[in-house]
Amino acid sequence: MQEDDPPRRTYSDAESAADLARYHALKRSVAVRSLLVVAVVGLACLKWLHYPALALMAGGLCGVINALATMRSGERLVDTSGVGLFVFSSFLRVGVFGIVPVAFAVAGPWWSMAWYFAGFFLPLALYAISVSAFERK
Repeated sequence: MQEDDPPRRTYSDAESAADLARYHALKRSVAVRSLLVVAVVGLACLKWLHYPALALMAGGLCGVINALATMRSGERLVDTSGVGLFVFSSFLRVGVFGIVPVAFAVAGPWWSMAWYFAGFFLPLALYAISVSAFERK
């Protein structure tokens, strides 16, 4: 360790447990809030914009599943240090969740794909906002 290096912070088991509990609570909260937002907005728009509203709701559901699967894969990667399964599951998720918006673009107006992506990335946006708000405290 050189003189210019900042001192390392010690991280107790209690702090680790508290952070892990906060992470799991945030994961659940983001999933529930995302599904609630896409359900309310999707159902409100369903009468006038049938395919885009369905695409939004499907995108939100796929986004939550993808976020939870990505987080679980990251947790497993930390536990086992096995990169192969992490990479395989990433490619699998990209393939599966990449097909769905194309189906909505083909079945309805092409721009319904944008509604899917709005729902798909909502959990990521809510997670980033929630973590940012927590860090400012």
